[in-house]
Amino acid sequence: MRIHLTSVFVDDQEKALRFYTGVLGFVKKNDVPMGADRWLTVVSPEDRDGTELLLEPSGHPAVQPYRTALVQDGIPAASFAVDDVRAEFDRLRGLGVRFTQEPLEMGPVTTAVLDDTCGNLIQIAHSK
Repeated sequence: MRIHLTSVFVDDQEKALRFYTGVLGFVKKNDVPMGADRWLTVVSPEDRDGTELLLEPSGHPAVQPYRTALVQDGIPAASFAVDDVRAEFDRLRGLGVRFTQEPLEMGPVTTAVLDDTCGNLIQIAHSK
């Protein structure tokens, strides 16, 4: 068994697509119209057949209280692996990304947390 798909709820799918591809560097895999919304997924350019991230519309009534609570408590909705947290932090900050947690070393793990501009906190992490 392996993880095939996971999702983050986003306020605006088009804005999310621009951020997740143009800023974070993912590539669009699926874009299927589904009424007013889309089945919109991105993947790592390093593994185009790997785990997909669904940029899921946040219209369900339970989503807003859930995301608000996570953001208020500083809890990331997802975590993405990077080779060098500090280098990625510098790159993203140079692109105007707002971080809620600068790189932090915790034993063998270094993390940082960013705002995805679509209602979520996202962690980037590297394990030694």
